[in-house]
Amino acid sequence: MNKKNMKKLFLLDGMALIFRAHFALIRNPRINSKGVNTSAPMGFVNSLLEILKKQNPTHIAVSFDLSAPTFRHEMYKEYKANRQETPEDISIAIPIVKKIVDAFNIPRIEKEGFEADDVIGTLAKKASASGFQTFMMTPDKDYAQLVDENTFLYRPSTKGGIEILGPKEVLEKFDLDRIDQVIDLLGLQGDAVDNIPGVPGVGPKTAVKLLKEYSTVEGIIDNVDKLKGKLKERVQDNKEQAILSKELATIKLDVPVVFDEEALKVQEPNKEELVKIFNDLEFKTLLQRVFPGEKPKKVAPKPGEQTSLFGGAPKAATKIETESEEIPVEIRIDDINTIDKNYRLIDSDERCKELADYLLSKTELAFDTETTSLDSLEAQPVGISFSTKKDEGYYVPLSLEKEEAIKTLAHFTEVFNNEKILKIGQNLKYDIQVLDNLDVQVKGPFFDTMLAHYLIEPDKRHNMDTLSEAYLNYKPVSIETILGKKGKKQKNMRDIPAHEVYEYACEDADVTLQLKEKLSPILSEKGVESLFNDLEIPLMEILRLMEKEGVNLDSNSLETYSVTLGEQIDELEKDIYQLAGEEFTISSPKQLGVILFEKMKLVDKPKKTKTGQYATGEEILQGLKEHEIVGKILDFRQLNKLKSTYVDALPKLTKTDGRVHTTYNQAVAATGRLSSTDPNLQNIPIRSSRGKEIRKAFVARNEDYIFMAADYSQVELRIMAAFSGDTSMIEAFKQGKDIHTATAAKVFKVEESEVDSDMRRKAKTANFGIIYGVSAFGLSQQLDIPRSEAKQLIDAYFEEFPSVKKYMDDVINKAREVEYVETLMGRRRYLRDINSRNFTVRGMAERNAINAPIQGTAADIIKKAMIDIQAWMSTQDLKSKMIMQVHDELIFDVHKDEFELMKNKVQELMESAFKIAVPLEVEVGEGANWLEAH
Repeated sequence: MNKKNMKKLFLLDGMALIFRAHFALIRNPRINSKGVNTSAPMGFVNSLLEILKKQNPTHIAVSFDLSAPTFRHEMYKEYKANRQETPEDISIAIPIVKKIVDAFNIPRIEKEGFEADDVIGTLAKKASASGFQTFMMTPDKDYAQLVDENTFLYRPSTKGGIEILGPKEVLEKFDLDRIDQVIDLLGLQGDAVDNIPGVPGVGPKTAVKLLKEYSTVEGIIDNVDKLKGKLKERVQDNKEQAILSKELATIKLDVPVVFDEEALKVQEPNKEELVKIFNDLEFKTLLQRVFPGEKPKKVAPKPGEQTSLFGGAPKAATKIETESEEIPVEIRIDDINTIDKNYRLIDSDERCKELADYLLSKTELAFDTETTSLDSLEAQPVGISFSTKKDEGYYVPLSLEKEEAIKTLAHFTEVFNNEKILKIGQNLKYDIQVLDNLDVQVKGPFFDTMLAHYLIEPDKRHNMDTLSEAYLNYKPVSIETILGKKGKKQKNMRDIPAHEVYEYACEDADVTLQLKEKLSPILSEKGVESLFNDLEIPLMEILRLMEKEGVNLDSNSLETYSVTLGEQIDELEKDIYQLAGEEFTISSPKQLGVILFEKMKLVDKPKKTKTGQYATGEEILQGLKEHEIVGKILDFRQLNKLKSTYVDALPKLTKTDGRVHTTYNQAVAATGRLSSTDPNLQNIPIRSSRGKEIRKAFVARNEDYIFMAADYSQVELRIMAAFSGDTSMIEAFKQGKDIHTATAAKVFKVEESEVDSDMRRKAKTANFGIIYGVSAFGLSQQLDIPRSEAKQLIDAYFEEFPSVKKYMDDVINKAREVEYVETLMGRRRYLRDINSRNFTVRGMAERNAINAPIQGTAADIIKKAMIDIQAWMSTQDLKSKMIMQVHDELIFDVHKDEFELMKNKVQELMESAFKIAVPLEVEVGEGANWLEAH
């Protein structure tokens, strides 16, 4: 039969794919507004859609393991006995994924007493005999024993990509002569995950060598007398165990399941059920992929029903929901006018005066601007909306003519200047800057709903639509209903008449006001009200001023450097062509893979991506950099990235004033640290000589000014010393010693004068690694030393600094009780997995428990310093400006006449920003540019 006309069957190992999806996103889990981890269902659906849309199967089925013991447990009681507890999030995900499979109208085939691989193996062999081309989709390598000319292992990787393995690929991958030897290989080497014992001390290489000589496990046992030394002894002592292990590893092909070709045909999904599930999971993008044009909506529970598919709302979400005095019924976008809302268009001077008088009588005011751009410095406001009570809103359109807009806004000057009115907004920094562009000064007090939610739930999304759905059970009108879908045809707000905008705009202000009412008491309940009012809100205005000020950029020097980099890239290109023996597109992964792995054959079994081409990512090439061509390719990539991302891009980011104006993000990093975009200042390279040239281009505004950089020295280590109360560490800092030398002396038990550079390097890596909860494996990789040596180093560290170990244990134990950790100023990091029975998931939460209070406290300290410095500067009538914040460093554009005053006062205020058990130390540098100052 022509293979093109073959029926195509996909058999999915449901449980294996759920685990893969969960752990693939373990560092960045997808948490919905109910607080539920939806990583596994999302990953499973994505995998399923990839198959349905790109592989076009004619038939499909999914098999799941059942909870009942299998025949393998009867054969060997210890089978899978050492498996970790299933993570709670996976236990929740399994029934959801099954509902999804059912809603797709895909058969679920399960059989008590057997595992999914037995069911799939049986079906695959029956399908092959019936003329099917069968693909077994699973990350489990054990399925390799099942492949034949019509049966393939379709194996996804957690790092992305797909391996499709037929007989040829399996034999190459495992270095075997026959497919049935896969079972013998698994039997000999055992499986720690399934607790299949194998033969102790026999790994893959030894097993393959034995199989090449003696063919099977039984053949090896029959010829045990020909073996030598320890290997002979191990095989001799474990004969029965080896046979048992082979039996345990053998996938059954005679499970009593029916192969019903008609039932396995791909069908249209149950739209109603699938839409309901996706809405409940908040899978908006996936909903559009499956049913284009279907509007996402909140699934409103009926009285007495559970709130979701998850067996009730999770703990974190329940409290928020029950605090609501009323939960409005579901409101769809196209139903908005059925709700009694007082939204009004204010389009005359007379009505503006009336509105201003009305607003002046209020103590709280939510406002929102509608603009032409997301760039707050370039955006032109086209209107402004106000709300002072629920379901009320007023929209004032503004002319694009600046003078006319200023004239209209003048009616509200007194409102914005009134310090008795609380100004409420979502991402207020943006709106305040937009108004500042029109000379309107907005004075506090302020309440930013985005920042409030950031402190309440730092790991979640903080956009208004998400918050509205979570806290108000209300879905606001989408911006796309006004402007159209994103893309070239999307309109600009300037193109929309006021009468078409005002309801949308009023709703934004109204929703923001309602969110304030919900979030304000939660700030108090969570103990972060002071952090909000005394740190984040004051910082918001400081960041706005820094963004507005910007930093001078020497674009000419970058253009010159770009030419230099271009020449270096050209030279590398020539060298690579010479080593490859031909010219090709180096930046093309496909062409590069062919050169490296087909022509030059750098490795025997190169990895491939899901598209079937060779994997040439950074991680792959780093493992091959001993080859000269690979080293040059990595260099080529680095220079290209440096050139395109920074050297060529930075001059394009300058405004008409010739300065770069980054945007600081307060509500992104869960630890409390600031991030920045356009450009990302935190990622500007400084370690390499090439990267330093970029910092050199950030220069003082003119010859009367000088750059000043003030940098906290080893602030996180100092905080660790303070938290742990370790007397040795504290004393070292108080005496001004080099902490890494002092640490090395203790760990290696030598005098400080005897510490060499290698000892100091290892101690430094350990010092910073301990803060991040580094394991022996992690430290061994960082230092490129054996794991045993890394373990000895960590053990010696804790022996010399027992208080550090006690702090780590104490903070984890406390986190297990309350499920969060705190900084010195009360910033919380919630650790929902700290009590997980799965040690991989729990281990990650434990590392966060150790690090988050330290890194978060460092972030809080520099924020407090910025507030103190700006408060002092505003009283001095200075020409100098604070212009950048990067990690633990503050950068100033300092007038030369004010340098000594600024240097002394900034250092004083930074060092006194917060009192801890060790002195905070600040190093101050100066220069004509950032590189010199740093």
